[in-house]
Amino acid sequence: PRAQPAQAANQRYVFRLYVAGLTPRSTKAIQNLKAVCEAQLMGRHEIEVVDIYQQPQQAQEDQIIAAPTLIRKLPLPVQQFVGDLSDTNSLLLEVDRPTATTPPPHA
Repeated sequence: PRAQPAQAANQRYVFRLYVAGLTPRSTKAIQNLKAVCEAQLMGRHEIEVVDIYQQPQQAQEDQIIAAPTLIRKLPLPVQQFVGDLSDTNSLLLEVDRPTATTPPPHA
């Protein structure tokens, strides 16, 4: 397995997932996100699920125009993903992509 820098191994991830009620698409997005986090970020993630019908003000503040929408709040930079997150391979690459604040591994 590939060695990870200590900072990356301890990196905390914070996600906010916007859904529109308990539709099948919303439920699938929640399940897909939890599966990715449990497989790749065990113990290093936090997920907040926001229903745009119950908390429209929060959706407006984050400029959400479609649901489901996932926002990765941490690590920076903030990233957005739209859809039910069923393409977990792409999601894994995006979620765990090195950020500008992560130093490159030593040669």
